[in-house]
Amino acid sequence: MNTEQIEKLERSINNMKEKRSRIYFIVQDTKGNAKASVRYIYQMAMALKNNGYNSIILHEKPEYHGVSDWLEEEYMTLEHRAIEGTSLEVSPDDLIIIPEIYGFIMDQITKLPCGKVVLSQAFDHVFETLQPGQTWSQLGFYKCITTSNKQKELIESVMRSVSVDVVEPAISDVFVKNEFPPKTIVNIHTRDHRDTTNLIKTFYAKFPQYRWITFRDLRGLTEVEFAEAMKDSFISIWVDQTSSFGTFPLESMKMGIPVLGLVPDNIPSWMNEDNGLWVNNKTIIADVLSDFIQNWLEDNLNPELFFNMDKTMETISTLEKFEADTVDLFSKMFEVRITSFEDQLSKLETI
Repeated sequence: MNTEQIEKLERSINNMKEKRSRIYFIVQDTKGNAKASVRYIYQMAMALKNNGYNSIILHEKPEYHGVSDWLEEEYMTLEHRAIEGTSLEVSPDDLIIIPEIYGFIMDQITKLPCGKVVLSQAFDHVFETLQPGQTWSQLGFYKCITTSNKQKELIESVMRSVSVDVVEPAISDVFVKNEFPPKTIVNIHTRDHRDTTNLIKTFYAKFPQYRWITFRDLRGLTEVEFAEAMKDSFISIWVDQTSSFGTFPLESMKMGIPVLGLVPDNIPSWMNEDNGLWVNNKTIIADVLSDFIQNWLEDNLNPELFFNMDKTMETISTLEKFEADTVDLFSKMFEVRITSFEDQLSKLETI
């Protein structure tokens, strides 16, 4: 019996050392719609693949739309597998990375003989699919990856047996400043489409003198189209109360576009009173926008705003840093797991 266990441990140790262990990333099917949380997962999986790791995208059903409609085609070169209707190959040396919204799947894979890691990008979803009183550690998940130190603190306050690491999202290089003067276009990006509709209607009703201002809803675009559509505008509006990081305002800042936004429930660490026009009530967004337009027309905008936007972007990850942070984190995870497996092997060999 010991011989069989020793052989399995040796095989697992070799798989991890030679990067043959599978790293499964579970993603939701966005049906072709751009979603920052899914982009983050694909970027993480691609960073690992580019550095020799065996990363695999897992989706629920065989009919999977994919992300080529809005992300670069290269992301679909990652190996993809469906959970439904297939027998998932899992070894003790493998890792499964699962978003916090899939609590019901966590429950189903509790007994799988592999490493399990929660990927939490929105604290608002942490308990959404868990039973009352249930925690990740009770389901066999003792590690978590999240997107900011602030979210790490929140998770650690409720999941006390879980070790949390941070890999901050990157802002793509497709977002660059426009060399031409902006047009009278307002970018608008909201989690709930009703907020977009209501805000536009409220603004036109309240300030009919600005009916010549154009609003641009940025849904349903590829990342490149998204950046191209944004570049001509003179301000961006952001409403996403459950956001944990906030990529859209940072994409805007990188392009030199001021942001008027509703402060989310969990305030991002990069947000401060000087790098945007932040409000705590979405009913006053129309009024603040009107004031901004008046100052913009009179060339009376505070230059400190643009300076602080640039300073903020100096603190945000590039794709290169994101890839380095991802590879470093998973390298350390496997080092710890290799040491643990070698300790088990050493004990068996002495019996």
